[in-house]
Amino acid sequence: MMQIIVVGAGVVGLLTAWECRRAGAAVTLLEQDRVPSPAAASYDRHRVLRAFHRGDPGPARAAREADRLWREWEEALGADFYRRVGALTVLDRTDLHEQLGVLGSAGVVADGLDGQDLKSRYPYLALPAGAAGLLERDAGVLLADRVLTALADGLARCPEVRIEAGRRVAALEPDGTGVVLADGTRLRGDAVVVAAGPWSRSLLEPGQAAELRLYRQTLLYCEVPDGLRQDWERAPAMPGLGTAAGAWLVPPVAGTPLKLSASAACREVAGFDGRDAPGGLRDLLVDHFAGLLAGFTPAWVRSAADSYYLAGADTHGPRLHRHPAGPTWVYAACGGSSFKFAPLIGRALAQWALGRGPVRPTGLPVLDHHLPTVDRHPSTVPPEEATPP
Repeated sequence: MMQIIVVGAGVVGLLTAWECRRAGAAVTLLEQDRVPSPAAASYDRHRVLRAFHRGDPGPARAAREADRLWREWEEALGADFYRRVGALTVLDRTDLHEQLGVLGSAGVVADGLDGQDLKSRYPYLALPAGAAGLLERDAGVLLADRVLTALADGLARCPEVRIEAGRRVAALEPDGTGVVLADGTRLRGDAVVVAAGPWSRSLLEPGQAAELRLYRQTLLYCEVPDGLRQDWERAPAMPGLGTAAGAWLVPPVAGTPLKLSASAACREVAGFDGRDAPGGLRDLLVDHFAGLLAGFTPAWVRSAADSYYLAGADTHGPRLHRHPAGPTWVYAACGGSSFKFAPLIGRALAQWALGRGPVRPTGLPVLDHHLPTVDRHPSTVPPEEATPP
C-alpha cells in the first residue's frame, strides 16, 4: 500500500487526503494547528461557488464540474454545507449580451437582468445608471467551516488515515520523499503533497518562493437588522457589484453573517501579522457599502478581520511546484478560487502523488485550461505557461 504524506488540513489538503485514500493509499495528514483549524486560509463561514469569469468559458466549465462534485461530497458525507442561492454579478448593460454568450457556450444557465429588473428584485442595492445583472441559477454559497468539519470528521473515521494535529512541517527532505517536522522528527512516504495555503511558500526553494506573493484582505462581518434580514437571507451571492473598488458580498444564509469586502481592501504584504483589520480599511469598506446598500450603517458591522492568500506574482493565480529530486508537490493556493475548485484540485494532486497523472473528466478541459500546472506535470510546463491566463 502506498504511503502518502499530505501537509495542511485546509480544504485542498483534506480533499487530497480523501482522494488518496479512495484510491487505496494510506495517508498521514499533518497540520500545524488543530483540525480543522480556524487559522487555515480556507476556514471561514462561507465561500462563493460561481461560474462566471469575464470572457472565459474555461473556468465556467470547471465550475460546473465543481458544482457537481460538491453536491456529491455533501451526499457522501451526510452533510449540509452547500446552499444554491444563485450568484449575481453586476456589469455594464453593454457587456451583458456578450458575457451571457460566454456562459452559454460553457453550458451554464444564466439570466440577464436590466436596470429595472435589478431594482425590483434587489431594492436594497443602490446601483449606478446603466447597470445590468448576470444571474447564475446553479451557483451559491459553500458554508466553509461546515465543509472542513465534515471532511475532517469523515477522514478521522478512516482506518488507513492518520491525522496529526499540532505538527508543523519545517522543511522537505532533500530527496523529496519526506518531511522534517519542527521538533526534528523525520517522516517518509512514497509521495508528499504540500497544500498548506499561504504557509506553503516557506517550504519552497528561494527562487520558487520569489515567484509568489502574499496578499492580505480585510473583511466585514455584519448583522442585518431584523426588518431587513428576511430579504437578505433570500439574496444570491454577489461576487461583483460593478464598482471601481471591486465590491462583493456573501448573503447571510444558514445563520451566517453578511460578509462584505472589496478588491480595494486587498494589499500585498511581506508576511503574517495577525488578523486584526486596520481601522482605515475597515472605515473604507464601511463608507463604500454605505453608498451601495440601502439602510447600511456602521452599526451593522459586528467584526472585521483579515485573511491571507498566496498567488503567483505574474498572473495572480495558483502555482504547482515539483521537488527537483523526488515525488513531492507543493500547491500554492489562490484565495477563493482554490476553495471552489478544491474537489478538482484535490483529485488532480492525488493522481500526481499516486503516479497516475492527472484526471481529465470526460468532455471537460477543466484543469488544462484553468489550472495547467495541476493538470500537466510541472517538469513539462515551460515557465511562460506555468500559471493560468
